[in-house]
Amino acid sequence: MITEMNIEVEELIEKNANDFQIAKVFKKYIKEYVDSIDTSIDTNGGKDFFVKHTKNTDMFLISLYKYILRKNFGSYQPMSTAIPISLIALGSYGREQLCIYSDIDLMILYEDIKGYNTKDMIQEFITLAWDCGLKLGSRVHELKDVADSVKEDVTIKTALIESRLIYGSKYLWFGFENVLNRIRKTDQLQFVLEKKQEHKDRLLKYPLKMEPNIKDGYGGMREANMVFWIANIVFGVTKLKYLMDKEFTEEEYKKYRTSLEYIFQVRNHLHNIAKKKLDTVNFDILPELSSKLGFKHTPRKTKETQAMNKIFESLHNIHFFTNILTKKFTRAIEFKNENYDLVRKHRFKKNLFIYEGKLYTSYFNKPKTLTAFLKELISLPIEVERYDQSYVYYASKTILPHKQTKEHKQLLKRLLYKESLYAIMKLLYNARIFQTIFPITKKMINQPQFDGYHELPVDVHSIKTLKHLADIKDDFVKELYDKFDKTEQSLVKIATFFHDVGKGRHNDHHVSGEKLFRNMANGLDFKSEHVQIIAKLIRYHNMMSKVATSEDIYSEKIIRNFAGLVLNKKFLDMLFVLTYADISAVGKNVYKSSTSALLKELYNQTMYAFEDVTLLTESSRRVRKINSIKKLKQYIELPSLIKKKISYISSNQIFLQLKAADILDLVIKAKDVETYTYKILNDSQLTIRIIRKIPLNLGYLLGRLEFLDISTMNIFKLFDDKKCFEITFTEKVTEGDILHIEDIIKSSFDMSKKLNIKKPNILKNEVEIDCNHTSYLASMKINSTNQKGLLAYITKIFDDFNVEIESAKLSSTKRKVRDLFLIEKNGNFCINTDKIVDIISSGE
Repeated sequence: MITEMNIEVEELIEKNANDFQIAKVFKKYIKEYVDSIDTSIDTNGGKDFFVKHTKNTDMFLISLYKYILRKNFGSYQPMSTAIPISLIALGSYGREQLCIYSDIDLMILYEDIKGYNTKDMIQEFITLAWDCGLKLGSRVHELKDVADSVKEDVTIKTALIESRLIYGSKYLWFGFENVLNRIRKTDQLQFVLEKKQEHKDRLLKYPLKMEPNIKDGYGGMREANMVFWIANIVFGVTKLKYLMDKEFTEEEYKKYRTSLEYIFQVRNHLHNIAKKKLDTVNFDILPELSSKLGFKHTPRKTKETQAMNKIFESLHNIHFFTNILTKKFTRAIEFKNENYDLVRKHRFKKNLFIYEGKLYTSYFNKPKTLTAFLKELISLPIEVERYDQSYVYYASKTILPHKQTKEHKQLLKRLLYKESLYAIMKLLYNARIFQTIFPITKKMINQPQFDGYHELPVDVHSIKTLKHLADIKDDFVKELYDKFDKTEQSLVKIATFFHDVGKGRHNDHHVSGEKLFRNMANGLDFKSEHVQIIAKLIRYHNMMSKVATSEDIYSEKIIRNFAGLVLNKKFLDMLFVLTYADISAVGKNVYKSSTSALLKELYNQTMYAFEDVTLLTESSRRVRKINSIKKLKQYIELPSLIKKKISYISSNQIFLQLKAADILDLVIKAKDVETYTYKILNDSQLTIRIIRKIPLNLGYLLGRLEFLDISTMNIFKLFDDKKCFEITFTEKVTEGDILHIEDIIKSSFDMSKKLNIKKPNILKNEVEIDCNHTSYLASMKINSTNQKGLLAYITKIFDDFNVEIESAKLSSTKRKVRDLFLIEKNGNFCINTDKIVDIISSGE
């Protein structure tokens, strides 16, 4: 292809063609090459493809440069090495890791010699490259200015240390190498510190997630680059493998390179499938990616699961290798002489040092047997909350037995009851020995979660749950946890960590997890009463969340059933704490104030059941709430007529859900309403409260608000044909959105307005109706895929049948919804359920 291109260009030159005509030829051949890449990646997708693609890019650039020389010198063109210009590859291009749609980082080095029009030729070359469609990221430097440019920005120094000569003056290149050698030895500490801070910031921005960024994120290519940059600066090596058998073993390097090669393949396929630069393995592209990587469905695992298993494993291997070595390579540069006194002062025992809650050791500390290592961990004081990379590396070398002895099991039991369980589990996980020490966790290691809810794979999520227990942010949960004794706290921590141990198996993970833990705990000789508590917590670990977010927690039947499951306050407290940690570990800000409020309300309703089940009946709760209202100072000052109207409120839900003061405040606001009034609250989340006497076009209102995610909706019948609509959303909005929402509310009192609401895709078996939910209410549950406009559509259907919604509770993830509608028994719903289901659903 390159030869044909050069011949065609030569023919055009003979015909005195202009730059535009020449650029068209280059662009055509470059496009043909990119279009042909698909087959090449399928057969050769890793480092070999990178090298091949890099060399092809070299040839295109060389051809462009030769054309510029031919154009400027004609038949009197000197040897290329005699012209004071060098084309030098930088970054991934310099490393020969150029991906299909990556920018081509190029430095054009020159000397401004009399007799050569170098600056004009360089400008012509850059312009031509862009005209040909090449994504050139170019920097131009005169040789004498290179050393000064590095002082301006550490990123320039980083780019230069990965440089590679493509074409041009070798004399200039040799001069550049001399400058580069001086640069490497200058300000080494500053370079190391800045690169480590960059690395830390990147990992905070791109942590390991279910949709990982394989370039800039945890275990990605930037981490591999990082360890090379440090090695190059500290040791002056041009390839990391030159340090093998000096700083790391051949086995360690092989494991790292194999993992990196796989990530190379993944990145090439991502670019090729997306036909653009893409470095995140997202759910949309995963089906095709997994096929490209050669995976097929098996009876036990989908191809997508297999692909993500290997991606996570590779990212962990790269992260482990690079993190360990980065710290190891830089310790001599960062260590200060005055630290020797500090080291001696904070010596815990031979080769172990504790400073500011962190445990350090020597990289040359000899590994211990599992027995000795576990005893060492158990002996550590409670102040140890973190482990340095030196200790992680030492732990990874632990000599593991083929079979655990009775002594091992006794030590593991003691380890699980340690107060600092989070730090210990994270250590074992980071040292990559976790699944060997606790074999029941093997299936959850690198196990993806495609539910659209969890942001992390199972193993990382499980570690995070312990982290949230170690630093509880919710005051109510913290109070519950602090009241536990040390043993009870340990039981909760153990249950919290192992709550998802059953995932990755065909059976229900709650049942599998309980069974797996029982087997392990019995083998470790746990007390039987401890086994019972932990196993039950594992079995029902998400029951409290499920009931709170998708059930009617004011239903006597629901609360009775839940109370019958938890049985006592102590277990309820433990389950609440576990639920908090589990939800908090799902992702940032998933445990919201709305979630907390629902869980606390379920907790309080269950406590009523423990106190006296008769307190759960709707009538008794209504009477109790009215009596509470009558004790309020504002109630005493009300006119007698308004006092009577409180008793006439037909909605029972208002007395079940709201506090006495809130009910009274609502009554006072409603008494003077003749048309409508509304209030918008936008604190931790958006809430719209509308009190109306005239009709409200509810279906229209909800349809216009579908750009927001609704959490709950309550409709309370008050008195004098007045109703209160309270709609709560999952998050707060901007001030600009509030003005837009106000316009929507006002327009929703025009009953002539209609919206063309798209019918959602709901199957009949995804709709569940209970006409005997309570003595006053029927219920309808919908468990289907998440779809925009679902609530607005259902509301419109109910309006058509004159069915009145009492409340709606919406629980959704990216993929699924679990919606609950409580419906007033006015005679219109239960006699029309078949018709309503037929209209709502789209078939079996």
